[in-house]
Amino acid sequence: MRMNASLSPTDLELRPLSARSVVLSLLLGVHPPELPVRDLVRGVEPFGIAGSTLRAALSRMVAAGDLHREDTVYRLSDRLLERQRRQDDAVHPKTRAWQGDWEMVVVTATGRAPAERAELRAELSGLRLAELREGVWLRPANLERSWPDHLAELAQRFTARPEQPSRAVAANLWPLDTWADTANALLAHVARVERPADRFATFATIVRHLVADPVLPDELLPADWPAPALRGTYTDYQREVIETL
Repeated sequence: MRMNASLSPTDLELRPLSARSVVLSLLLGVHPPELPVRDLVRGVEPFGIAGSTLRAALSRMVAAGDLHREDTVYRLSDRLLERQRRQDDAVHPKTRAWQGDWEMVVVTATGRAPAERAELRAELSGLRLAELREGVWLRPANLERSWPDHLAELAQRFTARPEQPSRAVAANLWPLDTWADTANALLAHVARVERPADRFATFATIVRHLVADPVLPDELLPADWPAPALRGTYTDYQREVIETL
């Protein structure tokens, strides 16, 4: 069944807000990712989070290694800086002119435990590659991004050109229509919601959806691809939040 702009918040998988999720979202959206506690208190007030609840959440996050504290300033841990980088790349992906080439990555490592294989699959997906068949990953060569050094021990990279039309290959690798339908539903939903908590939850979902955007060349995308509009809407909201802080 196709998604459409009348999807309910439940259908859109809007996650309930917690003090932890609000704090992380605020810190992930600022550069450098650190805020004094007074700004965090002001930032969470619109969501009905009391100061005592916030301070308890901050203590738990420091203990869990999510945050570092220096005096009254909290900042993201090194582990979460990578998450911020992925989010930044999702909102502002770096691309180059596409000449028709594709990246092909062939996994060469063998004998790895299931957890290690799952971790590698997640990392390749995070690099916006799609799996053609087990161990063979592809995407158009239109992204400007660094390649993790440790992956050289696990996989080989090639440049290739498929015999099939690239548009057909892309349509087989990514559920483009479904992604677009969800994006359009999010755009319609954010235009309707007014409560700060509802808007915050919607924009958190928008970020997660942008992370799943394959960022394909325009030539391979369906007409009226909504990703630019979704990125613009999120950027405006992020600016609004930062100005409030």
